Amino acid sequence: MDAIKELTQINYGTLIIAICTILLAFKFMWTLFDWFVKLLGLETRSMRQKREEHELLIVTVQNLKELQKKQEEDVKQSIQHDKRIKDDIKNLSNMFVDLEIQDIRWNILNFCSDLSNGKNFSNEYYDYVFKLYDKYEKMLRENGLTNGLIEQSISYIQEKYHDSLNMR
Repeated sequence: MDAIKELTQINYGTLIIAICTILLAFKFMWTLFDWFVKLLGLETRSMRQKREEHELLIVTVQNLKELQKKQEEDVKQSIQHDKRIKDDIKNLSNMFVDLEIQDIRWNILNFCSDLSNGKNFSNEYYDYVFKLYDKYEKMLRENGLTNGLIEQSISYIQEKYHDSLNMR
């Protein structure tokens, strides 16, 4: 009965040592098997899967590098395109301002010419021309341009305007 009693009692220290020894032996056998398979040049399913994952990772990294280069090139082209558009808009804006200035000059000079030929105009038309001249001067200041073409004409128009006010 003592023998049965001893068999039912477990020595936990010995059990733990036995389990560790079995695990170490299994690990050693696995390492030895892995070494032997590599020595023979064989490839297991897990080794093939790891190799394929590694190759896939390398291809993915290369594709990401190519995409990054492409994106950098696209950004450079986008910046250049934006600069060209900005320059074109500035040129168009300058052309529009020049056209507007020329149109105002022509209107004022035409009015002055009609006035000098003896044509009579209403006070509202004089007001319109003076407002047009103010707009003209403002546009010149805003764009850093100088006047000189219609100063004499506007002086003549102002003189005629004062004369017409005195006659009434």
